Amino acid sequence: MSRKSKGINAERELIKLFWETKRWLACRVAGSGSSRYPAPDVIAGTANRKIAIECKTSKDDMKYIPRDDIFQLKEFALTFDAEPWVAVRFNRTEWYFLRPEQLEDTGTCRLVSKELAQQKGICFEQLAAVQREQNVDVRRLVCKFE
Repeated sequence: MSRKSKGINAERELIKLFWETKRWLACRVAGSGSSRYPAPDVIAGTANRKIAIECKTSKDDMKYIPRDDIFQLKEFALTFDAEPWVAVRFNRTEWYFLRPEQLEDTGTCRLVSKELAQQKGICFEQLAAVQREQNVDVRRLVCKFE
């Protein structure tokens, strides 16, 4: 399977998770990453909350993300009045969600390691459960791991 196919399948998997909640709507943004306009990989929302997501998968325990990907995510989210999130899934793990500022800045790109994701990220259920009007700092939520 090509890297592009793997990424598209991961985005579709994430969209399915949102739709299965029966409260969230989600769609994949075709051409994200190849358009001259800022666009996230996935847009999701409820009546009270909008999020823009950059999706990444990795077979390794680290994922390097180009600075421009994060810049475009933040630019889109600011203009769209959405929360910017980076969703990352390592092989045989669940999805972790981190805010762009939680990623390690290497100077040339952003880095998310499996350890960082487990320590600072939140899981899908927590992301989907928090509503904007609750004024909860979702970065402080912790997932329970088996």
